[in-house]
This record gives sequence, structure tokens and C-alpha cells, in this order.
Amino acid sequence: MNKKRITRFCLLLILINLPLFNLKAQNPIIQTMYTADPAPIVYNDTLFLYVGHDEKDAPPNGYLMRDYQLFSTIDMVNWTAHKTPLRTSDFIWSVGDASAAQCIYRNGQFYWYISSMNKFFPGVAVGVASSDSPYGPFKDALGKALVTNDMTSHAKHAWDDLDPSVFIDDDGQAYLYWGNGVCYWAKLNNDMISVDGEITALDAKDKSIFGPGFTEAPWVYKRQGLYYMIYASGFPESLHYTVSKNPTGPWEYKGCVMPLEGGSNTNHPGIIDYKGNSYFFYHNDALPGGHSYCRSVCVEQFSYNEDGSIPEMKMTKEGIMKGVNKLNPFKRTEAETMAWSEGISIEENEKIGVYVTSIHNGDYIKVRNVDFGNKGASRFSASVSSRYHGGTIEIRLDNIDGQLVGTLHAPYTGEWDNWSLVETAVKNTKDVHDVYFVFKGKEPHSLFNFDYWMFGE
Repeated sequence: MNKKRITRFCLLLILINLPLFNLKAQNPIIQTMYTADPAPIVYNDTLFLYVGHDEKDAPPNGYLMRDYQLFSTIDMVNWTAHKTPLRTSDFIWSVGDASAAQCIYRNGQFYWYISSMNKFFPGVAVGVASSDSPYGPFKDALGKALVTNDMTSHAKHAWDDLDPSVFIDDDGQAYLYWGNGVCYWAKLNNDMISVDGEITALDAKDKSIFGPGFTEAPWVYKRQGLYYMIYASGFPESLHYTVSKNPTGPWEYKGCVMPLEGGSNTNHPGIIDYKGNSYFFYHNDALPGGHSYCRSVCVEQFSYNEDGSIPEMKMTKEGIMKGVNKLNPFKRTEAETMAWSEGISIEENEKIGVYVTSIHNGDYIKVRNVDFGNKGASRFSASVSSRYHGGTIEIRLDNIDGQLVGTLHAPYTGEWDNWSLVETAVKNTKDVHDVYFVFKGKEPHSLFNFDYWMFGE
């Protein structure tokens, strides 16, 4: 048995024995890779989620992060993977390590603030990339770091310039918050790529501001005239918040948002409102093989208390159980759009973008809230490729072993980059269902690749 098959077998044993991984699980929301440091933004009725990417071969005692990833949703239950929008190699000054980042929109541009070790000046630095599209590609907007370690001297360690968070107030003034062991803030100029005035430091040990203390990962936003800063405290980390009537303070500690849970030493918050609901993003180590350096992003829906305070939340496996939109199956849907998956992974290339790969017998993809309407669907097509024997896609409703409404044969196409659009008839399917694409075929090879699908009337 080769190493890859042993790994897959071990993961299967974990899936069988861990109660977290059942058919009702929605957290972690991304299963095809390890993700961390969630940063959501809403633009044009879509929620974009920018995340760090923990590489699967990260050691158990150190980070291996070299790029950032992007996922989007219009319903909060199905997430679509997109091409890698930004890599640390896009910054000539970066040593190559990625850490927490946040993207924001202003005046036709998207600005993405990152932190990384600086090869030209000792210590971690804050940089900024820009793009005219939320999908990227993003490019270094300065060709150098925005904040270097010599500009911040309130901490003795060289990694105090971590985890930038950016906020634009109603009057148009932009603010940058960041730090590890000390919380820095500064105004940004209108160009969003230069600091306006002095950098101010908030004492991480000031209990009136930070309660049990500030470690890192500030996330700042405004709601009903009140400014909120969510942040990580202690180590291992719990999440807390402080509020102010002004973006520059004074700040007043309010309480715990998420206590220490799970096995990850770190946690990182992101809060946003979308389609009338409030959502809290965080990360843990809940995917198979996960640990403090292979983390996974999760999300919870919550409601503010009447006084505007944030309730304390727990990590859950259920996550978002009720979507805010339906998925239209009669238009092209990328195969990498999914609510849950097991076994598969995703890759990307310049020709077709992102696609589903590493498909083996018994793997599956779950897509939620698929609305077939009153007339229903009678056929199904998919774009696939295979270098070996190919396989089949069983189309099942509402459960992995639910009603079988059709089976599509994915043929041998000669090479992985030879794509074929194939079609099959399906039993007339109406109304709203969760759809499971269950993959079957001969081992030991990967069966086929899967690019996109669509139902027809």
C-alpha cells in the first residue's frame, strides 16, 4: 500500500470514529484544504472570504503558509473556491511566510493588507496589495512594506507587526489596526497605501481596555454608532472584545466572544452582517489531521443582545444550518461549489481555473438548497476528464444514500487536461433538495477530474 493510500485510509478511520464528521456537519466550512485567519467582506451581494492557507505538510511545531485563498458564497451554506489571488512571492520584500490579512474595498479598488517577515529589515512587516477585482490577481501596491519594525518600538520582540485589520469610517477616514503583544493603530491616507501621522500603541495589559489582555488578531468594525474590536487573548487563545464611541478610543472591555476550545493554539475572529444576519468567523483544528498549524475556518450565525453586546459563542460542528438563498441548478455551477465534501481536493490551472480532483471510490460532494422548481429537471451534464478508467457520478437527493435520480458515466479522455462534456437522463426532480454527487469507480488510481455541472429541464 503506497503512502497516499495509507494516508487516505487513516483519514477514513478518523472520519468513521470522529462524531464531528457526520452528514449534518457544516463546520469547518472548507474541507478541501486547511484554512485560517478568516476575513469576510460583502461586495455586490456576494460574501467573499479571504483566508490564510495552512499547507497540509506543515510540521506539528511550525507554520507553512505561502499563499492566501479566496472562497465566496451567496447563501452561506455553499462555498465556491477561486484561483489563488495572492502569494507571498508577489511581495519582493517578503521572506515567504504568510500570516493573517484583511481585504477592503474603496473607490473601485480592493486593498489587501498582509503581514510577513521582511527580508530587507529584521522583523515582521505590514504590506498592502491591490486589485480592481475581488478575485484578483492582487499585486504589491508599494513594492515595499507599508509598516516596518523600526516604525513600531513598543514591544521588544520582532513580530509585533502582525495581523492587520482595516476599517473605513462613515466620514471616509480609514484606520489600520494591528499587533502582537501590543495593539497599534494609525490613520491611512486616502490612497490607502500610506500612513497619515503617528502610530499609536494601546497597552495590551490594560485591563480596562483588553480585560485578560491583548495577544493579536484585531478585527474592527462599526455598528449602530459603536466601534467594536474583537481580538485574541492569551495563549492558547480565546476571543474577546472591547468597544468605543470613537475609532481612536478610549476603549472599554466588554467580555468574551469565544472561550478557549478545540486543539488549536490560535484563533482569529471576523464578524460581518450579510442579508439581514450577523455572522462570526473563526478557526480551529477540526479537520482530520488538523493541529495548531493545520487549521480550519468555521462560522456561526448570532444575534446581538438588545444592548448591543455580543453573546458568548461556542464552536459547533453544525455551523449554518439555514441558508439565505437557493442554488439554481439550471445554470453552470462550478464543481468546487460545495457545502461539504469528503475525500476530494481541488487544484487550479491557467486554462480552466479551479477544478475538483483526487476523486476516489466513495468520495462525495454535497450541495445544499438546490431549487429545481415546479417543472423539475430531467437531465444532467458535467465536464470531466480522466487519464485512467474514469468512473461514475451517482446523483442522490438529501442524503449520501438517498434517492438515486441518475448516474453519469465519466469516461476515459486520454489525459487529465482533455475535458469532455457528458450528459445523462435523470428522474424528474422537483422542489428544493440537498444534492449529493457520490463518486464510484475502480481503484487505485484517481478516477476523474470534475470541472462544472448543470441540470436541464
